[in-house]
Amino acid sequence: MNRLTTRFARIAVLLTGALLAQGAQANAGVQLLSFTPDTGNLASAQRGARNYMAYCSGCHSMKYLRYNRLAEDLKIPEDVLKKNLMFTSDKVGDPIKVAMPAASEQWFGRVPPDLSLESRARGPSWIYTYLKSFYIDESRPLGVNNTVLVGASMPHVLWELQGWQKKAEHKAEGEHAEAAGGHHEGSPFELVTKGSLTPKEYDEFVADTVNFMDYAAEPGKAGRISLGFKVLMYLFGLLVLTYFLKKEFWRDVH
Repeated sequence: MNRLTTRFARIAVLLTGALLAQGAQANAGVQLLSFTPDTGNLASAQRGARNYMAYCSGCHSMKYLRYNRLAEDLKIPEDVLKKNLMFTSDKVGDPIKVAMPAASEQWFGRVPPDLSLESRARGPSWIYTYLKSFYIDESRPLGVNNTVLVGASMPHVLWELQGWQKKAEHKAEGEHAEAAGGHHEGSPFELVTKGSLTPKEYDEFVADTVNFMDYAAEPGKAGRISLGFKVLMYLFGLLVLTYFLKKEFWRDVH
């Protein structure tokens, strides 16, 4: 039994090391912006759902999330859901499917990935930085590139909001500063054409979108945390009662 346990422990360590190495290699040379999702912010998650449906759902599905689950968790009335968020289905019980034709692989070189678990696979900070790191690159087929995912096939679909930016000459390729997106001193990008949003407003737009994607990756997270807190409070109360019960049982012995 001890040998078997040791063997499983070694396998777990090797797998963990391989996953960490893969993640480190994927982000090699890129300093990600720090972003902590706030899925408990219901208004932010609602705005993120709106952002995803308006700018992402044309190419990216969320096949593990159903419309009615989204509406229930984010407190969205069914009539609002059908009118503003349902573009690929008429049934609230359906998963969020992609609207793009099957020819998408020929257009972009690969099928746009499903985003259901993207936040858990890459991390919220990766997505946050990625959406702020598109820049003009005339050598690319679509005219843009990304410092986080070099050679990305995805066009900069948010250019109308963020505007067009180019890499700043004072930064080495792949380097990313905390001020990215703000376009002030120290930023790795320079704004060429202004978008409809200010840099601060665009940061908030991206934050809302990532908050929604983090929710979508684990819809039951908020409920699990709430239940865990209640269980801990129950166990703490039980511990107190057990302590006094023990004192009562042993009172005559001492």
